[in-house]
Amino acid sequence: MEQDLKKAIGLIHRGTVEVIDENELERKLKRAGKTGIPLKIKAGFDPTAPDLHLGHAVLIQKMKHFQDLGHRVMFLIGDFTGLIGDPSGKSETRPALTPEQVQENARTYKEQIFRILDSEKTEVLLNSVWMQELKSIDMIRLCAKHTVARMLERDDFKKRFQARKSIGIHEFIYPLIQGYDSVAVQSDIELGGTDQTFNLLIGRHIQKEYGQESQVVITMPLLEGLDGVHKMSKSLGNYIGITEPPQDMFGKLMSVSDDLMFRYLELLSSLDLDEIKGLKDGVLDGRFHPRDVKVRLAQELVQRFHGARAAEAARADFEAQFTRREVPDDIPNFRLCPDEKTIYLPRILKEAGLVDSNSEARRLIKQGAVSVDGNKVRSEEIEVQASTAVLKVGKRRFLRVTY
Repeated sequence: MEQDLKKAIGLIHRGTVEVIDENELERKLKRAGKTGIPLKIKAGFDPTAPDLHLGHAVLIQKMKHFQDLGHRVMFLIGDFTGLIGDPSGKSETRPALTPEQVQENARTYKEQIFRILDSEKTEVLLNSVWMQELKSIDMIRLCAKHTVARMLERDDFKKRFQARKSIGIHEFIYPLIQGYDSVAVQSDIELGGTDQTFNLLIGRHIQKEYGQESQVVITMPLLEGLDGVHKMSKSLGNYIGITEPPQDMFGKLMSVSDDLMFRYLELLSSLDLDEIKGLKDGVLDGRFHPRDVKVRLAQELVQRFHGARAAEAARADFEAQFTRREVPDDIPNFRLCPDEKTIYLPRILKEAGLVDSNSEARRLIKQGAVSVDGNKVRSEEIEVQASTAVLKVGKRRFLRVTY
């Protein structure tokens, strides 16, 4: 019994930043073990973007840990709070999404989470179910359970207040509603990123105000994106989406830095921590090449989201492209006019969808990131002598042009 508890606590702590409160966590786990009643584990996600990425997967992976321990996992989609917009970490009021955008994004979330979680052991909840039932007087009573002074202790609100930037009243309401979600589902533990600590702690306070036992708060780190600096974000373009094609996902994972790959292994891999330490030690003392460890990471994650066959194919495709410098078979084709012997590369690359604009194409050409039949080009205009040529942009974008 004691050994099982120790093992459970070890798994729960893997990759976490903070547990509030440690003693409460142990007490809840002991109670669940004695009574056989699983704990309620809550994690909320506002559907502010249509796709989940590996940054989201860090939190969902922790939910899976609790699921593996036999506890009740609640994936809460904030379709109501998504209409307000989480102010966490924002220097200004964020624009509100339309109900249609929120519902469409919520639909895709439901489809994607079961690439990690067990669908038969996961409750998918929408907070609009209970929030739309609250009357005006209920909202007033909820707001009365916290103070403006406490809200202004929050770092982002404090900075905006001191800089005389506007703070909408609805932004104060957001963390209160997130806290009320914990009351509605009677959560024992709530998971969130470190940027959610303030909101999660309000949940503890609100539960107590409503006569419930306060939830334990567990925070997870914010996963750095491909740039190795900023939080993974679709808006920054440094993300790896969990529904991206296997080849793209594999290639992006192979592009992360050697240091970052071990962080990805700890937070996303199912490998034992001792095994990860062994890989890290092996890289440091020269027994393992970083590339081989990265291949292992990429193959595991692609397999998780796309299956073993897709992972093998993605690995073979990557090795063909980057180890043997071969061109993949299934690259898009762009047909030129028969008399178009001199072509303006920026136009072709933009029309084919390899770049977003002519200016981006010109910048890539100037940087030497564009090649024709394996030869880097520095001119925006080129002459194509043969009936077909292969254009390559960066490491993974190919285009076959033919007459």
